[in-house]
Amino acid sequence: MSTVIAVTGADLALPALDQYTPSALVLPAPAEQPLEQALAETSAVLEAIGHLVVLVPASLSREHRLRLHSVRSILESDRIALVEVDLPPLALALLAMQLRQISQYDLGSGVIASGARLLTHYLYTGAVLGSVAKLDRVAVGLRSHLKSWVPGVQFAVLANPNPHLVEIGDAARLPGPSYPTYLAVAAAPTIGDEWVRGRLVRDWNCQYLHEFPLPADSARWWGTAKLTEFAAYIPDVGVLYQLVSSVYRHQCRWCGRERLGERCEFCETAAQESEAGNRAHVVGVTQPESKAHHRAG
Repeated sequence: MSTVIAVTGADLALPALDQYTPSALVLPAPAEQPLEQALAETSAVLEAIGHLVVLVPASLSREHRLRLHSVRSILESDRIALVEVDLPPLALALLAMQLRQISQYDLGSGVIASGARLLTHYLYTGAVLGSVAKLDRVAVGLRSHLKSWVPGVQFAVLANPNPHLVEIGDAARLPGPSYPTYLAVAAAPTIGDEWVRGRLVRDWNCQYLHEFPLPADSARWWGTAKLTEFAAYIPDVGVLYQLVSSVYRHQCRWCGRERLGERCEFCETAAQESEAGNRAHVVGVTQPESKAHHRAG
């Protein structure tokens, strides 16, 4: 393993699913960790492992974002990638878990960093909300806004990969994945999760339901404390490896790292126009081919 995955909160570092999945580095907000400690821990990781990929929530506070850039600048390291991800908190934690899983293999730090954007397409994430009056992540019609004031009304919202909102009822359906997934659920005590455990699990044909604590930032992200957050994800590291390894790779013209897509996450260099004909594409989710996957030493 030559790459460590970092998150911006302890509740985004989910417990490992197996004995092989590496731990995540936590880089909390400035109020929770002195700069000297953040520098020492980050420097130790770079010295021991090699590279660091930090998942930066799009909703991260300005102070926290400046801390991350300060750590990278002070250490003068080109081995730290700050990858911005616009996902709800539970889905972001699952994405970090998936990157931790594939970091065991010989994909290269540039591929793992740019693979974050690829894998977001395979996370179906949403929430059951008691109100959408303050929801600004998904388009909400006037009727739904007005319905938010009616006691007992709940809404099912899909934020990724394609936004969708329905009022929960007998005919309520959310578009889901067409491939095998597990379902992660994190519920606030102020709202039930019966619809998720019943209708959604059946409609999406999820193979397993896994409960997690509700991340601290979920209420702010969804605009209400009355919510049950959920996310369908691919748990099989073999499928994740196949998805990432089967995409066309470019070599960054500046730092020389291999990457997927049109931008290097380490040096932030964009692809040249001559590479446009070979843009990375998202492949279908299938069972991995029978081939050896090599863990990095």
